[in-house]
Amino acid sequence: MKTSLRKPFTPLLKILESGDGDFIYKPSHRTILIAVSVMFLFLACLPLMLMQDPGYFVPVVVFGLAGLVGLVVGFLGNDRAVAKIWGSR
Repeated sequence: MKTSLRKPFTPLLKILESGDGDFIYKPSHRTILIAVSVMFLFLACLPLMLMQDPGYFVPVVVFGLAGLVGLVVGFLGNDRAVAKIWGSR
């Protein structure tokens, strides 16, 4: 099932999973990435509930995309992709 879920996100995951060098990964990095991504999605949904001005669309897009990318990498990416999100190479 994980392979079928990875298929639509292959371009994003291929970028983050590429490379041959060493990287630093701890299981807590994945847990924190998922938690921060959920918070970003909450920040994206909050303006939608309070939207009275079209200017609120910018934070919805920014936080929504950041949350979506974090969740995809957190649940479907390998250890190298999680390490690249954190910047530890």
